Amino acid sequence: MTETPAATSLARPSSLAWVLSTSLLAGAFAAHILYIFLATPSAQEAAGGVAQKILYFHAPSAYAFYLGGAACFLASAIYLVKPSPKADAWAQAGAEVALLFGMMVLTSGPLWGKKAWGFYWTWDPRLTTMLLSVLLYAAMLIFRRYVGHGEAERRFAAAFGVLGTVLLPIIHYAVRLWGGNHPTVIGKGGGGLGAAEMKWALSAGFLTMTGLALLLLALRARSALLESRLLEAEEELLARQEFDEA
Repeated sequence: MTETPAATSLARPSSLAWVLSTSLLAGAFAAHILYIFLATPSAQEAAGGVAQKILYFHAPSAYAFYLGGAACFLASAIYLVKPSPKADAWAQAGAEVALLFGMMVLTSGPLWGKKAWGFYWTWDPRLTTMLLSVLLYAAMLIFRRYVGHGEAERRFAAAFGVLGTVLLPIIHYAVRLWGGNHPTVIGKGGGGLGAAEMKWALSAGFLTMTGLALLLLALRARSALLESRLLEAEEELLARQEFDEA
């Protein structure tokens, strides 16, 4: 069985562009962390004191979560209209990225909340809808991993991807719609960031997390597409063997 050009290109080692982009991103993260701990001031105790610095990772992680969810939604919607291995691969990648950054948000938030509120978790509207959305993405990935890779399974998973994204606007506007304990730092009605260093740190956090999300999306979509093509090749080989034996 000969390899197709597409499969060969997918199987090639990482190019110089991948290595450079990964190295630059790692350097940006290192500089960002140093800037946060050496340059930004601590907030008042009511906002968590030193623990408030979690904001510079927490809020950008939430933004990266939205990016992963948006990618999952678009690819899933495309797959439902016009099925293709590429759309399926990007839907999986989007769900994986959303799950990863969603878990980061649900981990960093309670650590900050314990210091600022005195408890790790509350059934706040935004936290609750965030948890529900993360669980939907996890269910989508578990379903794809253990149920099967047929057309019906892929369509059902794509429907999960669309459903998970429906919650994203609700998560974003949950505080405005229903109130709750979750603070609003930036935007209308937010407490704001008092020092310029705090604004620089948060802006840098959005850039680094966005870069990481995009890099992971591309890598995971490439990996999922390669896995799909290898599975097709295995199925084709098995079918040929059965035909030859018959």
